[in-house]
Amino acid sequence: MSAQGENRFPYPGIPTTSDGATGVVWVETHITEGSCAYPITSSTPMGVGYQAEVANGRRNLWGTLLAFIEPESEHSSASAAEGFAAAGGRVTNFTSGQGLILMKEVLYVIAGKRLPVVFHIGARALTSQSLNVHAGHDDVMGVADTGWGILFAKNAQAATDLALIARRAAEASLTPFLNVQDGFLTTHTVENILYPEPELMKTFVGDPREKLINLMDPYHPVQVGVVQNQDSYMKGKIAQRYYYEKVEPAVVEAMETFYRLTGRRYALVEPYRLEDAEYAIVGMGSMMETTEAVVDYLREQEGWKVGALHVTCFRPFPGRQLVEALKHLKAFAVLERLDVPLAQSNPLTAEIKAAFADAVIGTEGYPAVERVPTIYSGSAGLGSRDVRPGHLIATFRHLIEGKPQRYFVLGVDHELALRDGHDPDLRPAGAFSMRGHSVGGFGSVTTNKIIADVMNDLFGLYVQAYPKYGAEKQGLPTTFYLTLARERIRLHSELTTIEFVYVHSTDAFYTGNPVAGLRPGGTLFIQTPYTDPMEIWRHVPAYARKAIRERKIRVMALDSAKIAREVATDPALEVRMQGIVLLGVFLKATPFAEEAGLSKEALMASAEEALRKKFGKRGEQVVQENLICVRRGYEEVFEVPPEVIAQEPPPIGRERLFARVGVA
Repeated sequence: MSAQGENRFPYPGIPTTSDGATGVVWVETHITEGSCAYPITSSTPMGVGYQAEVANGRRNLWGTLLAFIEPESEHSSASAAEGFAAAGGRVTNFTSGQGLILMKEVLYVIAGKRLPVVFHIGARALTSQSLNVHAGHDDVMGVADTGWGILFAKNAQAATDLALIARRAAEASLTPFLNVQDGFLTTHTVENILYPEPELMKTFVGDPREKLINLMDPYHPVQVGVVQNQDSYMKGKIAQRYYYEKVEPAVVEAMETFYRLTGRRYALVEPYRLEDAEYAIVGMGSMMETTEAVVDYLREQEGWKVGALHVTCFRPFPGRQLVEALKHLKAFAVLERLDVPLAQSNPLTAEIKAAFADAVIGTEGYPAVERVPTIYSGSAGLGSRDVRPGHLIATFRHLIEGKPQRYFVLGVDHELALRDGHDPDLRPAGAFSMRGHSVGGFGSVTTNKIIADVMNDLFGLYVQAYPKYGAEKQGLPTTFYLTLARERIRLHSELTTIEFVYVHSTDAFYTGNPVAGLRPGGTLFIQTPYTDPMEIWRHVPAYARKAIRERKIRVMALDSAKIAREVATDPALEVRMQGIVLLGVFLKATPFAEEAGLSKEALMASAEEALRKKFGKRGEQVVQENLICVRRGYEEVFEVPPEVIAQEPPPIGRERLFARVGVA
């Protein structure tokens, strides 16, 4: 969704790095008057970010002081938003999973009262057979019948832009909207995006005081939410179709106007290389951007005529547009982040089938179809289960071979699962990736974001940074990923090929395999209190030592925690500054400074500029302490010599214990 031909568009965007949650906060703190929310994972960063702006005294674009109301539950937060909107205010809410389901009762009421609010959803799997706080579309599908418009974003840029598009469409049609992004996979993934300019936002959505209706104005009394018995209720319900007929035109108008102003184009459905395709994958959310990368690969390497289709607007359902885009295919598969076994089909699949049925019977407005493509349905990515290129290649192969199995699953060991296909590395050419391992977090998520931000500022690289951790967080393994490249990164899957590994503690060697996927000649950095290279090497278990030797991996080490303790005058910043030390190590161990021709002093000067941009509001002392951490990480990191790596040290007690119980 990058702007092209920027001279053609008055508002090409402000280049930055941001995750989807922060992009939404950027928009809503400029255009709304308040938020009523009860934060829940994975939408919490949106609520926290909005509240932080309120605490800082932020005013919106029209000078109104923002408000943040946090009642006792998600249900109450929706009711508070209802009251805020009924009084003529422009309000928002942020929720996920069970929180969205808990407020369902109120969602019907908000739609029935024609209150044009926009709620932002970090789509999350519901607690059904177990608790999961990660990506799934169960929650959104659970409220799809409440009368709200629903837009789905496939990356952080779309989540940000659709916040504006949803608001304009909502207020034009007096219909509330959900702006949906995948929990963690988009809410927490840092990417290069373009922030909408304040001037654009002011123009695009307008002053709420001039647009919204105060239903509680005592000088213009009206009745809403009244009791209607047998003679009246149906008349009122059917009369609401007057408003719903306006929703699709309002969404289309908002998307087209947004394109004319920014150069970033959105549509109800967004086809990718479908014109001459014979087979396609259809879906919603982040896995579809991965699918686009797979489509390019299969066309170039295999000659397969394949394409993809992202359903950006789920409500109102774009049946006519879907049929038009898909009718020429031989077959397509609809991939969904949920499983509803007792239904005829999963939700998106069922509605696409219904749309084709309408086309076949000649429903007015639908394109004529000579034949219905073979329609397959798959479940993938439930609870943020990894969706890899190999899974998508297996799906396309299943379509091309015309297999009789119409429903399948991806990525798990089950009788319905497709066998994984070849899993190619589809990162951009020349990409450089890091995987970090820690136990219990230790600020690693923030560290990853900071490194991504600074590397973008220093070298103008495209970045993608995202975490992987469990709901329990503390005391359990945490993994984070970072990729740097010269072009946009489209993969939303875990990295299995990396050039740099960060290990917060040698404990990580016993909770996983940190060297898995580390390329020959890559770098392993170990945070350790030891300074003797042989002692460090002794604490690396045998399986990892073997891989390090065979692949000629460089091993570097440093006690970054000690440096952070020595530098940070505020103990609360120690963990974060440990991550800043890692930034210095990363700059030393990676090739980017050398490729850019930067001397050490030039690099530190550039780093200071980036750190000042990041931490300047916290004062000069914080900036200088961070810079000291970067410099010390750069200067003090040391390499375990090859002659030490060549040796086989006596095992430590823990290694002998793990060997006895059969753990590598």
